Amino acid sequence: MKKYLAVLASAILLTFNAQAQTTYPSKPVKLMVGAGAGGGTDIIARMLAEKMTESLKGTFIVENKPGASNTIAADLTAKAAPDGHTLLVATNTGQAIAPHLIKLAFDPIKDLTPIGLVVTVPNVLVVGSNVPANTVKELVALMKAKPDDFKYASSGVGSTQHIAGEGFDIAAGVKSVHVPYKGSAQAHLDIIAGNVQIMFDTTSSAMGQIKAGKFKPLAVTTPQRTAELPNVPTLAEAGVTGFEMSTWYGVFVTAGTPPDVVTRLQTELARIIKLPDVQAKLKGLGGEPGNISPEDFSKLNRQEFERFGKLIKQANIKMN
Repeated sequence: MKKYLAVLASAILLTFNAQAQTTYPSKPVKLMVGAGAGGGTDIIARMLAEKMTESLKGTFIVENKPGASNTIAADLTAKAAPDGHTLLVATNTGQAIAPHLIKLAFDPIKDLTPIGLVVTVPNVLVVGSNVPANTVKELVALMKAKPDDFKYASSGVGSTQHIAGEGFDIAAGVKSVHVPYKGSAQAHLDIIAGNVQIMFDTTSSAMGQIKAGKFKPLAVTTPQRTAELPNVPTLAEAGVTGFEMSTWYGVFVTAGTPPDVVTRLQTELARIIKLPDVQAKLKGLGGEPGNISPEDFSKLNRQEFERFGKLIKQANIKMN
């Protein structure tokens, strides 16, 4: 009788686990975004939400929680129920930079489980169309001639745009004033209006304004040129050496989420990234679609955390 009950209990458990796998998602899934609507992270998150809604037969909803260098969304994800129904679409801003500048109530390495890398995009140095500079050399000359007239925008203190701006000032021997915003979309409006002159935005966010003629791209901050901006030189080619910057976008889930749910999400994300229309959209944003394993993405996450920690300490960058 005991043996029969043990077998029955085992069968019930297997049935429950199988049902748990087949019923995910059992309720709406939130894709948390640490920036405002219209920016690169938001664009990518909405694309993923649409694809996951179709394939996983559930409801995937994007929730924008801008502020605190993208860490508000990460904090909410880290503290959510570990059932796979709260995902984070993150960048290295929130995962690798902000933790060295902001006292957080969660650990970005321990409290969030990597699902996969979506895309890596270069940052591009852009100026408003009303700025009388068409090359980096001309911009540097203007900044040296009028050191108090130039401001650079970012999507927040501690963002990749912020770090890139500080690095550019040091490498080019100029000085500009940092103006942080709660996302790239708000910064774009002030650049177009002429209130701010410069931004080191991601190509995914800036491409629309570049194509519309409202931003002039002067250089990309990566070792090689990007296919979407083939005529735009790298900063090194433009004569400013000493730093590089790119932004990656990845998906995370609350630590402690059941392994079968994590695996399903990892498998589904990898499939979505390989879809021809997704590949085309990611490349259209100036990015390189993610093609590494979840394990390698986890390794990248840790390496970036350590790299930016050292950079921030060396440059003595602090929150104001």
